Amino acid sequence: MQIVRQRAHARAGFLGNPSDGYHGRTISLIVRNFFAEVTLYDWPKVEIVWTDDDQSSFDSIQHLHDDVELHGYYGGVRLVKATIKRFYEYCTEKGLELHSRNFAVRYSTKIPRAVGLAGSSAIIVATLRALIEFYGVTIPLHVQPSLALSVELRELGIAAGLQDRVIQVYEGLVFMDFAKERSREIDGMECGVYERLDPKLLPPVYVAYSTEVGEPTYVVHNPLRARYASGDPAVVGAMQHFAELTDQGKAALLDGDHGRLHQLINENYDTRARICSISPNHSRMIDCARSVGASAKFAGSGGAIVGTYRDQAMFNALKQSMASINCHVIVPQIQG
Repeated sequence: MQIVRQRAHARAGFLGNPSDGYHGRTISLIVRNFFAEVTLYDWPKVEIVWTDDDQSSFDSIQHLHDDVELHGYYGGVRLVKATIKRFYEYCTEKGLELHSRNFAVRYSTKIPRAVGLAGSSAIIVATLRALIEFYGVTIPLHVQPSLALSVELRELGIAAGLQDRVIQVYEGLVFMDFAKERSREIDGMECGVYERLDPKLLPPVYVAYSTEVGEPTYVVHNPLRARYASGDPAVVGAMQHFAELTDQGKAALLDGDHGRLHQLINENYDTRARICSISPNHSRMIDCARSVGASAKFAGSGGAIVGTYRDQAMFNALKQSMASINCHVIVPQIQG
């Protein structure tokens, strides 16, 4: 019996997000402290095994309410199912021959939910990796993020960008350019330009996340996408500015200018706050981090932040400040 296990890790958008969904540029880093894992093994028929995140039995009506707040209405089974469908379609379109053995598949996740650390895309990328190994096919690395994104865009109608899938496929620290003039259509999907950067260029980096219930990504992205599509000057201008901040951030990394990087991270959040309605709980995270001298911006859509700090004394103060609002602080493991 063949048993395949594949993981995909959490990520933190370091600079430029959320411009990845708007032909911008971003720098993102992998957070190997947390991961989603998919196990796939030979089975008489194709079967997706439900997990606790997909349960339909509850101890009370409050238990049902709390579960939906944390996991949504569908858990991760729909992500796995949609990934299998898109994988099959891609292989069929590309003439990649698949063997006839069936499989059972199950997933688990250690990524904090609904705090903007890319837990959903991690399940998709881990599933895609498991299918690639099980069937022994080759899908180009630069195509895999776009294929993973198509699972949410085409199959599930979830607004998203390429950043999360790119960093989860490439890992490490990656500069991404999604400008229309630089993007290429490969296998019927839009692919950006991705450049690996040396994580050793980074100053000390932290990630903090709320231990309380967050909010789904679409709460932030759907209204923003509608405003961008309508040509809202504030949103269009902000997306261009995010891209410029990313270019400046890459230059600061290469020059070792950590002070400039600190400023750019803060400006990234301040720009976002001008075009988005920020939850008071989420803005408090930024305020707590900045109160001890650390830089701070959202790692994703909200509920987790990322930034830089000067030394161990500042990190200790950061942990104490964030604990007062029920947030954990970690040093992200970027390199495997």
